[in-house]
Amino acid sequence: MDISSVLAPRSGRTEIIKIESLAPADSPRLAGEINEHAERLAESDSDLPPILVHRPTMRIIDGTHRVKAMAYLGRDEIEAEFYDGSLEDAFVLSVHANVRHGLPLSLADRRAAARRILNTHADWSDRAIAQLTGLSATTISDLRCATAQTQQLHTRIGRDGRARPLNSAPGRRLAAEVLDQHPEASLREVAKVAGISPGTVRDVRDRLRRGQSPIPEQRRSHTSNASPREARKRIDALDVPRVLESLAKDPSLRMTQTGWNLLQWLHLRRVDVRDCRMVVDSVPTHRLGAVVELARVYASIWETIATQLETQIPHDMAS
Repeated sequence: MDISSVLAPRSGRTEIIKIESLAPADSPRLAGEINEHAERLAESDSDLPPILVHRPTMRIIDGTHRVKAMAYLGRDEIEAEFYDGSLEDAFVLSVHANVRHGLPLSLADRRAAARRILNTHADWSDRAIAQLTGLSATTISDLRCATAQTQQLHTRIGRDGRARPLNSAPGRRLAAEVLDQHPEASLREVAKVAGISPGTVRDVRDRLRRGQSPIPEQRRSHTSNASPREARKRIDALDVPRVLESLAKDPSLRMTQTGWNLLQWLHLRRVDVRDCRMVVDSVPTHRLGAVVELARVYASIWETIATQLETQIPHDMAS
């Protein structure tokens, strides 16, 4: 189903239902409910709009704070509109509603929601998902690339059709990011965003509390063992500014969207080896593990891109 069909206007027909019949929301808010907002709604004199409910599961799609406000007022019923689509589409509706109404999602919430939508609706365009989540199309493109590379490198599809991680490092890194921004989030909420088990999230949380890297030493990816001196030799052998300038002048890259995106990647992610020592010295001790793992996964992604491109070089052009 395309995005316009998911977001199409509904019938508007509502019913009065028992609050006790509702299941908890699959909320895009990593931190869960905000009690102060529910209290403000309860104190308001305005009539609250109907909530939106996924009929097959009775899970709240939009309106958790309104439900809580009614409970504060001692009410046991609420007006609801129903949605009969899939759970994946219901989550899209939840994101759409929460981005638009008076209590907007945080940047971390929207990025996590975008990652999830990219997994469930990979055929949707970057621009469509950007508009839905309130992010830029460039951000969605970057998230899509990272998601695709992570799936390719770290997951295996089993006979039951489920994807299982070969390496939990990417999920652990994402879990550490979510826990840092939303320490009050439950293990299950973080696990859902990061694509790992609640038990693994618990281990990540415990490691962070001890000041350790979220990834155990034996699981870390050593994608590159080149020394700074070796890296400098390789850079000195390649005139990077000249190569970038030549690529930027090539119409076959500059005049296409994907080519332009590649040029932007190459420019934005350019690292001057002469600045490495300064960068290394600037990282605070308590963030060393996170920066190490991010640097390694970025290196792994670029290495994968290089390997795939290398296979496409005609034999008579290979050096």
